[in-house]
Amino acid sequence: MPTFLGQNQYGKAENRVVRITRDGATHHIKDLNVSVSLSGDMDEVHYSGSNASVLPTDTTKNTVYAFAKEHGIDSAEQFGIHLARHFVTSQDTIHRARVRIEEYAWERIEHSGEGDHSFVRAGQETRLTQITYDGTSWEVVSGLKGLTVMNSTDSEFWGYVKDKYTTLPEAYDRVLATDVSARWRFHWSDDAEDAPDWEESYAEVKGHLLRAFAETYSRSLQQTLYAMGARIIDHRDEIDEIRFSLPNKHHFLVDLAPFGLKNDNEVFFAADRPYGLIEATVLRDGCEAKIPADLTNL
Repeated sequence: MPTFLGQNQYGKAENRVVRITRDGATHHIKDLNVSVSLSGDMDEVHYSGSNASVLPTDTTKNTVYAFAKEHGIDSAEQFGIHLARHFVTSQDTIHRARVRIEEYAWERIEHSGEGDHSFVRAGQETRLTQITYDGTSWEVVSGLKGLTVMNSTDSEFWGYVKDKYTTLPEAYDRVLATDVSARWRFHWSDDAEDAPDWEESYAEVKGHLLRAFAETYSRSLQQTLYAMGARIIDHRDEIDEIRFSLPNKHHFLVDLAPFGLKNDNEVFFAADRPYGLIEATVLRDGCEAKIPADLTNL
């Protein structure tokens, strides 16, 4: 049966690079996990095994570390842009580069000694970005995962469809908790335009996300998801699309009646599975959805 080669790419995954910038006794850390995928004129390496068009993945790895030295790491996005541009413009056989980056945050440990060079891993969330470049236009999708949030009140869930299998009681005052996984796509796609301030943008998006979660009186996790996305789109002109995946971290009231105790929304059992999974995209009016429904594919 005749066959032909379809879509393909290759590269070096999970290059862990830590860049320390020393400003006298004060040090700054960028801790990244960088994965690079390249595609282009790669038919012959698949059909005949000819490596004439192949840039070794070991070279890709070396480039990541060399660029950390030569260019520094101002932000995950800017570092990914430097890498993607290099691979596409320096190799005739490479037509498209995709760079995915996870960033792990650190914060300083206050101490009485000299210099600011002691850190502790900050927070739970992991910062993410994916840079795609085809020699003409850019696509930058950034985001985060593992950001755990909770409202201990101001959340309800009632008035839903019921059938013969429904046993869930309606709730008029419940705990709402989730692990936020979010990706947002930037409007910027052309070198002729000024790129966003990537560091400021991440901090602002996360701040609006958290404020919307905290300030929304929630009658469903779907409503809270939309409020978070709409607030980000409304306040950040550089973002056209944001997609959320929110597992509902259920908290069930424990029955304390057998012990002669009343449980007035005070003691809960936190179930880790099974869990409701709420996913949706919020778009700027007139924009097309481009972020995959499966966030793990980013």
